[in-house]
Amino acid sequence: MEIASKFIFPAIAFALTIASAVWLSSTGKPLNTAIFTVHKLLALALVVLTAVQGYSLLKSVTFQPVIIALVVFAGVCVVALFATGALMSIGKVAYGVMRTVHIIAAVLLPVALIASVYLFPWRLK
Repeated sequence: MEIASKFIFPAIAFALTIASAVWLSSTGKPLNTAIFTVHKLLALALVVLTAVQGYSLLKSVTFQPVIIALVVFAGVCVVALFATGALMSIGKVAYGVMRTVHIIAAVLLPVALIASVYLFPWRLK
């Protein structure tokens, strides 16, 4: 249960980030600045919470190449999410392409993190 409790706050932050994304997209263009700011701050909180919890778990076990690869892939998804979010907010790029990449990265990020947790060796030192 101790391990599961480490993921409660990141899960809440993820749910709130997705909710704010749906809310933001429902307002149309131009993006509502207040909702966009809330969405960015929630996403940042999600990244920080997940990184802190993930780092504390990863440093307690021996090197697992598959888990490290999944975590690196999750990091690439985070970079893609922040980059496409910023580009969409500018409004001078192919919005449809950026939105598609943003949605794909938003789906792949939790898949990679859940897979890494599933594969995590629960025998902590």
